[in-house]
Amino acid sequence: MAYELYYWPTIQGRGEFVRLALEEAGADYIDVARESEGVAVMMRMMEHADHPSFAPPFLKDGETVIGQTAAILLYLGARHGLAPKDPAGGLWTHQIQLTISDLVAEAHDTHHPVGVGLYYEDQKDEALRRAQEFRDDRIPKFLNWLETVLARNPSGPAHLVGRAITYADLSLFQTVEGLSYAFPKATARALKKAPHVAALHDAVAERPRIKAYLASPRRIPFNEEGLFRHYPELDG
Repeated sequence: MAYELYYWPTIQGRGEFVRLALEEAGADYIDVARESEGVAVMMRMMEHADHPSFAPPFLKDGETVIGQTAAILLYLGARHGLAPKDPAGGLWTHQIQLTISDLVAEAHDTHHPVGVGLYYEDQKDEALRRAQEFRDDRIPKFLNWLETVLARNPSGPAHLVGRAITYADLSLFQTVEGLSYAFPKATARALKKAPHVAALHDAVAERPRIKAYLASPRRIPFNEEGLFRHYPELDG
C-alpha cells in the first residue's frame, strides 16, 4: 500500500523533507494534494481526523496518520533504513533533525518576523533587522554545530550519524539548498568554514534516486511562497 503524503502542492516547504526521505527510500507514495481535488481532501483530513494535525505535512500509512516533519521522519527512518537501529543512534538522529528544524524555522522568520498572517511588505523593516542577525550570527552558528557533528562522527565525516545515509543527512542537504536560495552570499561565506557540511550536501545531490528526483517535475522549484524566500535586500 502506498504512503499518502499531505502537503501544499505549490511549495517545497516542510513537506520537502519528507519527500526526500520517501524518494531516497524508493517508497511508493502519493502526493495527495497534487492530485485532482487533493487540497480539499487534505483539508477534510485535517478537519475530521481523530488525531488532527495542526498543519501539513502529515503522512498516512494505512490507518496510521503522523503529523510534524520530525515525527514523520522518525517513523520513516525506522522503516526504511534511514536511521540507526539502536535506540541511542535513533534518538541522536532525531535530535539532529529537531535542531535542523529550529534552523529552518529561523530562516522562515527572517521574512515574517512579526507575524505569519502579515505580508512581507508589512514587516519589511523588521525583516531587514532580523535577516542581518540571522545571516551574520545564526547561519554560521548552526552550520558550525553541524560541521562539529560531522567531524566528531566516529564513523567519519561523510554522514551525520554512523556510516550510512540517514534522514538527517537528507534534511541537511535540503536546508543548505534552501539557505543557498534565500541567502546565496551569506550561505556561501558560511559554507567556506564548514567544508564537511558542503561535502555532504554535494554527495547527497549525487545519490542516484535523489539526483533523479531533483531533475524530475516532482521537485517543485523554490519560490517566494515557501519557507526559503529570496529577497535580495535580506542577503548581504
